[in-house]
Amino acid sequence: DYETAEGIAIANERILDLLILDMEKTEARLSLVDEKNEKAVLEKCLTQLEEEKPVCDLELDEGEREIVNAFGLLSFKPTAVFENTSVTPDTVCEEVMAKANVMFFYTAGKKEVHAWFVEKNADAVTCAGKIHTDLARGFIKAEIVSHAELMTAHNFKDAGSKGLTKLVDADFPMPEKTVLDIRFNV
Repeated sequence: DYETAEGIAIANERILDLLILDMEKTEARLSLVDEKNEKAVLEKCLTQLEEEKPVCDLELDEGEREIVNAFGLLSFKPTAVFENTSVTPDTVCEEVMAKANVMFFYTAGKKEVHAWFVEKNADAVTCAGKIHTDLARGFIKAEIVSHAELMTAHNFKDAGSKGLTKLVDADFPMPEKTVLDIRFNV
């Protein structure tokens, strides 16, 4: 709930205040470049928390993310807060997936459809490996179609005959909500 999230942010503010004070004292004795960088990053985080925003929403480069991650701040973990009770389950799922930086793609056979979760912008061979390691190992191409286009064609074969499918290579970044058929040889 919102009160718990607010309590976590306040606790993180206190931790950062203490860390910055400790660093200032250490800086007075030792003038290390890395500590100055750490202090600047922590001050960015503290400013974010003072604005009552979670640290996970702060724009950080990879080096800064490593620094913040080393301190184990709970508000650095992806967070989604929903205040409105009329929020739809679809909205909740989309927001949580965006915060977690994941997406899903589908595989479809004659008897079943399966949804698979992968990191956003995963390439085609990574998606194949999510299904089975042999598919990634023997990956040749993937035939893909968007979920929306497949619904208009009714099945994968019809989508192909209507020119809605596309053959992609291993390094192709997979769009969200894509249905794919892996061509492989092991």
